[in-house]
Amino acid sequence: MSGVLAAESEELVRIAVTVGTEAAELVRNARSHAVTQVDTKSSETDVVTAADRASEQLVRDRLAHLRPGEPVLGEEEGGTDSLDGLVWVVDPIDGTVNYLYGLPFYAVSIAAQLDGVSVAGAVVEPVSGRIWTASRGGGSFCDGRPLRAAATTRLELSLLGTGFSYDHARRLRQADAINRMLGKVRDIRRCGAASLDLCAVAAGWEDAYIEHGLHRWDWAAGGLIAEEAGAVSGSPAPTTTASARRPPSPPPPA
Repeated sequence: MSGVLAAESEELVRIAVTVGTEAAELVRNARSHAVTQVDTKSSETDVVTAADRASEQLVRDRLAHLRPGEPVLGEEEGGTDSLDGLVWVVDPIDGTVNYLYGLPFYAVSIAAQLDGVSVAGAVVEPVSGRIWTASRGGGSFCDGRPLRAAATTRLELSLLGTGFSYDHARRLRQADAINRMLGKVRDIRRCGAASLDLCAVAAGWEDAYIEHGLHRWDWAAGGLIAEEAGAVSGSPAPTTTASARRPPSPPPPA
């Protein structure tokens, strides 16, 4: 990250928190009638609510006012095909099915990426009010408290988070992979929102998180939060991401 952007990163985090908090309030207030305004996307189980669209529109409008001219990539409306320069990556409701059913595990996720790499981000939970933040090189926090991923190194004692695709064939492959993992780890958790699973890794609530088929908006903010807490993360393919904890260690030399 350039020196200019390093100096600006805290401002990017502040904007992500401000806009994310406004969107989270909209999402929370819309919950009572959102369940009656539901469409589907890739399959009958892959849903989008009116609140998803309203939340993304609010984020786009606010970013256009606060950061005019900077492109936005969002789950519902798409956006730029280029990752060059500064791009905002938005998931207006990560965990829409949870939202639809009234489960409290969903969030608004906003990240600023520079040339495809997350440099600032916030994940805001409408129900709990928790705000997770990170800037590259500046650490990660939950409600202002610093986060640190714990040092579990034994696979058999690790709590693994995961998720599943709405694509039937991919879901079956994922289930087969998890079935083979069950006998090798402490247990499996499935939250239903990738951003919150990645935040859970940052907080030490999960030892690792892995899921195949994620989109950029699923991990852009949460992945940075996990990394800045000391997690190792990787994307073996463009639509794949995983994050796992590592023992605390000093930063590498510049």
